[in-house]
Amino acid sequence: MMVKDLIKDASVQARTLVVGAVEKAQAAGLFPAGELPAFVVEIPGDVTHGDFATNIAMAGARAFKMAPPKIAAILLEQLELEGTHFSKAEMAGPGFINFFLKEDWYAQVLETVTALGEDYGKTDEGAGKKVMIEFVSANPTGPMHMGNARGGAIGDCLAAAFASSGYQVAREFYVNDAGNQIEKFGVSLQARYLQIFKGENAVSFPEDGYQGDDIKVLAGRYAEQHGDKLLALSDEEQKQALADFGLPENIAALKRDLSDYRIEYDLWFMESELHKTGQVDKVVGILKNKGLAYEKDGALWYKATVFGAEKDEVLIRQNGNSTYFAADIAYHYDKFALRGFDRVVNVWGADHHGHVARLKGAMDAVGLSGDALDIVLMQLVRLMKDGEPYRMSKRSGASVTLRDLLDLVPADAARFFFNMHQPGASMDFDLSLAVEQTSQNPVFYVQYAHARICSILKKLAEGGTSPRDVSREELLLLTDPAEIALIRKIAQLPGEISGAAARLDPSSLTRYAMDLATALHKFYGECRVQVEDEALMQARLRLCISAKSALANTLALMKIGAPESM
Repeated sequence: MMVKDLIKDASVQARTLVVGAVEKAQAAGLFPAGELPAFVVEIPGDVTHGDFATNIAMAGARAFKMAPPKIAAILLEQLELEGTHFSKAEMAGPGFINFFLKEDWYAQVLETVTALGEDYGKTDEGAGKKVMIEFVSANPTGPMHMGNARGGAIGDCLAAAFASSGYQVAREFYVNDAGNQIEKFGVSLQARYLQIFKGENAVSFPEDGYQGDDIKVLAGRYAEQHGDKLLALSDEEQKQALADFGLPENIAALKRDLSDYRIEYDLWFMESELHKTGQVDKVVGILKNKGLAYEKDGALWYKATVFGAEKDEVLIRQNGNSTYFAADIAYHYDKFALRGFDRVVNVWGADHHGHVARLKGAMDAVGLSGDALDIVLMQLVRLMKDGEPYRMSKRSGASVTLRDLLDLVPADAARFFFNMHQPGASMDFDLSLAVEQTSQNPVFYVQYAHARICSILKKLAEGGTSPRDVSREELLLLTDPAEIALIRKIAQLPGEISGAAARLDPSSLTRYAMDLATALHKFYGECRVQVEDEALMQARLRLCISAKSALANTLALMKIGAPESM
């Protein structure tokens, strides 16, 4: 079976070699018997000192009762490298053991990329487990803002990383189409509708209503289509009719904007369905039956403090209506218990940090596992242009919307920029840089690297040189430091993808893309592809094609274009 992640394979092999050497030394009486101390095998910062390094000698000093250099010397005598990826191992510094890869390993990397093509980078780490990524889930009463834009890029890329790591992935948008915000939505639309026919001075707008111009537009659209017929209806009928009209309009707009942002969901889950199907009542009943709910001041409370929260939470208000928290418990119960997801990841704004422990605790309370629920909290975005904070919106009158952003910068730039920082870090989005056609713009820099490879291939083809199958022996001709550095970077892609999923942080993929582009540009500057030695030329062509595949696959994961010319 082909090894898809050669770096992981080599790392595991190095660890196995170390464990075997320790066990041999213990069997020979060179080390005292006992449990193997915890140690790491990692890629050192300076790979000229070795491709992998382990700290086993320092980690085992206490257990083996001897100095690290002596431990390392003994282990080096016990290592059996024949038949492995490694040509040699040696001691460095205070006792590190460094492993050096065979030239053959670098050739295998290029052979693997050639064999897998568009599938290069994918692994089976997830073993088919079901994972749901819920992200954006913007309030459907208005347009999406910058937080939603950032959450969309993070969530979609994270879902792709999980899918490429062997998980069954579902993308989901939770539509809050019930509760207080919908009541406020109806009241706001009603006021704007009545102002059309009675005048703005005759109808006061609620202080806590939605102030955006989008509410005026919706009310105006309803008036154009239906005239003043609502004036004859009751207050409640007016609000209901306007909310029933406005909500589908807004949801359709959300879908259009997200589609333009290259995000498609497997399911748009309506909160109202939880109430219609009795799921909210069900989880409330579960909590009651477990003795985790009690009545106080005419309301029903959940004993959240039993599961680590700072205070108990209301489930059913005095007026008999369930709270948003009760619906949220029901929604996540639906994810785990009814739809069978092994793991759920929610991408939320940092302002929801207080809700994390409460919801994870509630999963434990209803008999599920809070540990299977992960919350990615993302910080705020500040838009900048020409070094100054930028504010503009044709629609909301308050903040820049996702639609505004997509009118200002390409989707490629938006998705790349939003994934350049860890979700938990605040970020400045530089609108000026995002449209700049220079190497200072990171997405341009990466895309140009892909276009540069395509240009090399096109130029050679025009001169009559086409890529052919390359033998292992010919690939071994790639020994220049710039060639080896590029191959090493190509080899990192599978681990970068699975690592992004494991860490719930897709920003590592943009950093990888930039590093890969840098390695490619350096190779281009130091190693001429069109040389007289035909075998070397074909080997370098194979390296170019492999780099192109790794770069294109990384960009495809983020749904960013890989242009052939720029």
